[in-house]
Amino acid sequence: MIETQGPFWLQQALEREQPAPATALAADIEADICIVGGGYTGLWSAIRLKQAEPALNIVVLERELCGSGASGRNGGCLLTWSTKYPSLRRRFGSREAARLVRASEQAVLDIRDFCEQHNIDAELRIDGACYTATNDAQCGVMAPLVARLERESLNSWSALSEAELQTRTGSEAHLEGHFSPFAGSVQPALLVRGLRRVALTLGIQIFEHSPMTALHRGKPSRIDTADGSVTAGKVILALNAWTPSLFREFDRHLVLVSSDMAITRPVPAELRRLGLDHGAAVVDGRTFVHYYRTTPDGRLMLGKGGNLFAFGNRVIEAFDQPSRYRPMLKAALQRFFPDLKTEIAATWTGPSDRSASGLPFFGRLEGDGDIYYGMGYSGNGVVQSLLGARILTSLVLGRDDDWARCGLARGPQERFPPEPVRWLGAMTVRNAIRRKENAEDRGETPFIWDRWLARFADAAGKADKG
Repeated sequence: MIETQGPFWLQQALEREQPAPATALAADIEADICIVGGGYTGLWSAIRLKQAEPALNIVVLERELCGSGASGRNGGCLLTWSTKYPSLRRRFGSREAARLVRASEQAVLDIRDFCEQHNIDAELRIDGACYTATNDAQCGVMAPLVARLERESLNSWSALSEAELQTRTGSEAHLEGHFSPFAGSVQPALLVRGLRRVALTLGIQIFEHSPMTALHRGKPSRIDTADGSVTAGKVILALNAWTPSLFREFDRHLVLVSSDMAITRPVPAELRRLGLDHGAAVVDGRTFVHYYRTTPDGRLMLGKGGNLFAFGNRVIEAFDQPSRYRPMLKAALQRFFPDLKTEIAATWTGPSDRSASGLPFFGRLEGDGDIYYGMGYSGNGVVQSLLGARILTSLVLGRDDDWARCGLARGPQERFPPEPVRWLGAMTVRNAIRRKENAEDRGETPFIWDRWLARFADAAGKADKG
């Protein structure tokens, strides 16, 4: 079977909608705020800024189509920061960590309400999430986190019985699991294309096929494209994985790594047989996790993070092609669902901007100009991008509120080593993790060297999936 080219979700979304024309910038214009990047962060920020101050003249520049980047090619899992609570608490304190966890759970509901209000049919289903163990080494890992969340009155997770686990996941590969109702799934490209429509309705100017060729910092700043420019008092950089190749000051704070996904042909009867007639997200306990969810038309999507690391943080061609890890994805599907009668319809991949802390960061560029940025979602950005837009809105408007003072608004917190040490280290740790987890799957004790190397990934937080 010949796979479709390009991200499956975006192709599907473009086939379903009748979008306003994709107009490229072909003039020199002025704006109050120019946002570079037409994905979740850029569009949520544009919408929130326009709603806060309707008189603002806001321009969004997108290099291809809105949704061409991570926002249109992620796994579509709506997940929160509840599992990040220990990391948030260690960095920002218990009060701020609790606020961010609660805000991330509320954001799931806010996205649902926004879609309902603006008639965005993004196939959004708030059916929860299961975090599971698939070998003995993973069993018990969630228990300390759940206990801590319980002590802080933050816990939304409940342990599943064996029967409940089978019902929620549809697979006998899971040995134990916990369920939270504050999660679900969405067709990610339908969501971002819906945000584009809302932004245009509000009077926000969007120019697609208009990649930034230069940023001239100053007051005001000027953003050049191939055939035009935008002079703006304030600028937001919402480029995510494309940031370090354009702004070297962020190179040490991010590493680009692929998340690879496969989706099956529609088999609704098969999924009903398995009990997977819902939109819950299922995430296993590996460091570079497997995650899967179904679609309303009866497809099964499975993804895995932590595969292809880009040397020098270059956005290489492989990020825009069908996944080179198709055999790995197929093997995972067969492990979870050995009796599932279907075929893979498409695979795709994309760059994830993983930060050294595993958390996103936001701030203002030093030097001339009012230039703000947000990035580093580390594969967990569908819900978190809405919170990022709240941070950026407060920073750009000069507010003195919880979002402007947020711990995540202090810029990057940690850094990676320079190349070539970064790439060599990433590959060494990745391969050690694979050997360790493969040994655990076989019920064997991993080599002590592999266990030691795997701790470097655990220290920054596990790879997530958005």
